[in-house]
Amino acid sequence: MKSNKSKKKKIWIAGHNGMVGSAILRNLKRKKFNLLTVSKDKLDLRVQNDVEKWLGKNKPDIIFLAAARVGGILENNNYPADFISDNLQIQTNVITSAYKIKVKKIIFLGSACVYPISDKPIKETDLLSGDLESTNRAYSVAKIAGIEMCRFFSEQYGLNYLSVQPNNLYGPNDNFSAKSGHVIPALIKKMYDAKIKNKKTCEIWGSGKPKREFLFVDDLAEALFFILEKYNQLEPINIGSGSEISMKDLAIKIKKIIGFNGELTFNKKYPDGVKRKFLDSSKIKKLGWKPKTSLDKGLKLTVDWFIKNKC
Repeated sequence: MKSNKSKKKKIWIAGHNGMVGSAILRNLKRKKFNLLTVSKDKLDLRVQNDVEKWLGKNKPDIIFLAAARVGGILENNNYPADFISDNLQIQTNVITSAYKIKVKKIIFLGSACVYPISDKPIKETDLLSGDLESTNRAYSVAKIAGIEMCRFFSEQYGLNYLSVQPNNLYGPNDNFSAKSGHVIPALIKKMYDAKIKNKKTCEIWGSGKPKREFLFVDDLAEALFFILEKYNQLEPINIGSGSEISMKDLAIKIKKIIGFNGELTFNKKYPDGVKRKFLDSSKIKKLGWKPKTSLDKGLKLTVDWFIKNKC
């Protein structure tokens, strides 16, 4: 699909106010695409009839399905029923309603959480090959269902509903909550608060030993545009940065950027999650895409955005 043809089509970004959706919106606005958005106070994606009516009225040609209930380890662990229920409803309502009005293409945002526990680089073919990490199992199962729905609808009805699996994302418009946010925004919030309150220590949840791969959300948005143009296969595709870092070293980087001069303490009573999560992103890189934003640059941009917006 060439961009000049794509620009003539209506694209709905479901979840445009979230971190991922807002990055997609910024990216496609710059490229002058014909975009549709609707806020969640006007359309609850968990209500099937409302979703069907809105889609029937607005008739998008392409959907980026970025809407989801998301959160950090503790949030996932404490509210599993909400995570599986909300995400299953959102995905099912959008995908089935899109099929009914003959939407030909959906790009569904999955997650690296769908993959089984592994200390090796994770390939797309590893899906459904082993045990899931227990602390976010509900979210993972819901996302796996979304991936399989896209595959089965595509196979049965001749559609192009595909899924992407990005690794740990961060950037502007994230949930900067110390309790419910993902690791990077939670650390930024904790250390910023510790700095302005002149605290001597800042507590970090977990041992600091696990390693993670992080991807700046604007790099993801560019990867999704690349996929819109270049990728039409039914098989899921991984999107990672290609580099990893321990939680301790990540915390030290954020500490330096924030300018917190106190001591970091690691509370091992909180769960670490898996020891390592690193994607094999060779498929998309062979197609010609690669990330542009280093972790240092992405963290600086994210901290600057947070301080400016005081989330």
